[in-house]
Amino acid sequence: MKAMILAAGRGERMRPLTDRTPKPLLPVAGRSLIVWHLERLAAAGFCDIVINHAHLGGQIEALLGNGEAWGLRIRYSPEPHGALETAGGIANALPLLGDDEPFLVINGDIFCDWNPAQARAVLSPDDLLHLVLVPNPAHHPQGDFRLYGTKVGADATAFAGAGAIYTFAGIGIYRPEAFSGLARGRPAKLAPLLRAAMAQGRASGELHEGRWVDVGTPQRLDALDRELRSL
Repeated sequence: MKAMILAAGRGERMRPLTDRTPKPLLPVAGRSLIVWHLERLAAAGFCDIVINHAHLGGQIEALLGNGEAWGLRIRYSPEPHGALETAGGIANALPLLGDDEPFLVINGDIFCDWNPAQARAVLSPDDLLHLVLVPNPAHHPQGDFRLYGTKVGADATAFAGAGAIYTFAGIGIYRPEAFSGLARGRPAKLAPLLRAAMAQGRASGELHEGRWVDVGTPQRLDALDRELRSL
């Protein structure tokens, strides 16, 4: 299985830190955010990694190179100025990810101790995608999707019963056909694609209750840095 790290965002809420540094390269406890992901992926047995980039992408390639330092093979999917949104970036990278096997996608601006090795076994033959959900953080109390056992729905009527609502962690396993309707090189948001799969009953999920941080502001970056340095 291949993995993709999403690293093309501008990081507006992180300015001025991201004016000269791409958000995935911001340091946390002595490592760039994206390096934490690479180390965890390598430890889980992944070998082939795809990274998309747009804003200051040359810095990402210069730091990570071909991935040899982590025992990985890294390939890059450059995007135009302004990037292609999440689904558009994944669709643009499909030639590198392949069209016959599911792949793991991780947001480059999160920190999470979910074990990527689990990605190989969670997607059932009937599902298009599998999402990792987390308890709703204080900055996103409304959550994103409902979890009904191992199925994910976008609203309370998707399945029988009362599924609890959780936040999407920015970690998903996808079949290539989930993006087959998208044109390469065109911006596209991920949420409509997820909701379409949910409406078909072809989206599964799981709740991760370990450490997860959406590193979306300088304050959260500082808090995570202090936390990890204290361990």
